[in-house]
Amino acid sequence: MPRAALPALLLPLLGLAVAAAAADCPSSTWVQFQDSCYIFLQEAIKVESIEDVRNQCTDHGADMISIHNEEENAFILDTLQKQWKGPDDILLGMFFDTDDDSFKWFDKSNMTFVKWSDQEDGEDLVDTCAFLHTKTGDWKKGNCEVSSVEGTLCKAAIPYEKKYLSDNHILISALVIASTVILTVLGAVVWFLYKRSLDSGFTTVFSAAPQSPYNDDCVLVVAEENEYDVQLD
Repeated sequence: MPRAALPALLLPLLGLAVAAAAADCPSSTWVQFQDSCYIFLQEAIKVESIEDVRNQCTDHGADMISIHNEEENAFILDTLQKQWKGPDDILLGMFFDTDDDSFKWFDKSNMTFVKWSDQEDGEDLVDTCAFLHTKTGDWKKGNCEVSSVEGTLCKAAIPYEKKYLSDNHILISALVIASTVILTVLGAVVWFLYKRSLDSGFTTVFSAAPQSPYNDDCVLVVAEENEYDVQLD
């Protein structure tokens, strides 16, 4: 096998590995962090309620953003500043539930992390939502009855099947590539030995057989002499 064919055989496998790594999120417009995919819909829209904002996300198979640790908050802040170029304040997927007297996420995930910059005791929180200040990363309270938004930040969880594959596809791809390299090298060695044997000529059982010290003419003369001696006797 020609040496130039080795990289050509590996290119499709490398392409599959890269495609598998990028397949966790719906498309290249999404950004993955940990077990979720994020997208910032930069279209400014007029809204009558926060449900109109939420519908922007649900139309893309996602929900409004929820944040659960400092690392995720920092990731969103950094991506908004460097890639999405979002406005100063982004509406979070959070509302104040007056029945339970607590803030909740629209996507029904647990409230495990907060980063309020203006928490006050005893304030009226009816129709209160939360905004992420993209300059500091702090959260601010505000009225849910917004009239317009300059962009919508959405989040979608990676399905279990994709998450499981995401945790293992790197190892699987590495094993496939390693196996292919080994088989390709072995094939190249066998091809090299085969070509070398062709160049040097095959050794067969016939060529290896011992040759008679007499040629055909000598054998014929000896046979005639033996026949003559028999006639004399």
